[in-house]
Amino acid sequence: MITDELTYLIQQGYQSIGELEFTRLADSSSGDKYLLFHQEDRNHLRDARVYKKVTDAREIAKYDRYGNYRPLKGAPNLPRGWVLELPDIDSLRRALDLFYPGAVGTFLAFRRNATRAIAFRDTVNRQTGMYRVTKKITTAEAERLVCSECCSEYKCLRTILWSIEPDGRQDFLPKSKSDPDYDQTGAGRIGLPFLCLEPCNLLVAAARRAVTKSQK
Repeated sequence: MITDELTYLIQQGYQSIGELEFTRLADSSSGDKYLLFHQEDRNHLRDARVYKKVTDAREIAKYDRYGNYRPLKGAPNLPRGWVLELPDIDSLRRALDLFYPGAVGTFLAFRRNATRAIAFRDTVNRQTGMYRVTKKITTAEAERLVCSECCSEYKCLRTILWSIEPDGRQDFLPKSKSDPDYDQTGAGRIGLPFLCLEPCNLLVAAARRAVTKSQK
């Protein structure tokens, strides 16, 4: 089960994912409890607003620290000043899925060699309608676009496992961007990566804008 595997990873020292950190609290009366919080608040949890429902994670993740809607779950702009108190490992797993959908399950599948990355070219080649034009993007244009739109520092904390063309070449990316062992926040923590197996809809939309602009 995913919860058992997550428990094992925590025992191995994994205590973060993206901008989040979590810690286990041993409670003799009701078993293990978990705290989930923003990494920059680890030393200020006494001042943080306390939430106790798993579904609170959905509301916290919906807007950034300025109150703007967050369409990209991997964006490095989660709000601060909160802590989730969760009663068990399953609640932690569900909360993590609300912040970073599918991240835990995908990483566990990756560890079992049960994932398959889909190249950018394969993704745009199956587009129809208004996005059909993305098929015209060149490899060089796509590489520049990905470096801009998927940058960990400003845009997305996902670890990219796909390539532009089906040949698997990723040398246009910083090595760290495709390394599952690298903490994309730059903090150097031992954490679960938020793996990216296929270009997202937002990147496809950006590709459409780039191609349309180049044709003018």
